Amino acid sequence: MDHPLSTELRYLLYCGMLMLLLWVPYILAELNLTGVVKALGYPDERQLPLWAKRLKSAHYNLVENIVPFAIAVLAGEWLGIHTPLTAACAMIFFWARVAHPVAQVVRIWGSRTASFAIGLSATLIYLYAVLAAAAK
Repeated sequence: MDHPLSTELRYLLYCGMLMLLLWVPYILAELNLTGVVKALGYPDERQLPLWAKRLKSAHYNLVENIVPFAIAVLAGEWLGIHTPLTAACAMIFFWARVAHPVAQVVRIWGSRTASFAIGLSATLIYLYAVLAAAAK
């Protein structure tokens, strides 16, 4: 059985890859600052540069926000709901989530909140689109 990968599912997979890679820079920063031996020894206090703390915060935010997005994508996949709107929402969510950690680290006023709000809006619209299509 040959099933092509939908745009929506493809972007969910991209989000998963982003989530798996986003921790690497702040862990490397900790290892560099603390030292490998101390970092592997479960220190009581973690030392991170400020940019790495902000990146870690953005990573946790993605972990929290990917769940409703994944539910929307998987429900749409299960029901066979693929529209230009759902594809656009998936793309917008992904790129907003790419922009969010960048905005968190570079600290351009309003960019972090805007990227978060765009991603959240994409998820809410996606959930509504799936619910509306399923109700027909």
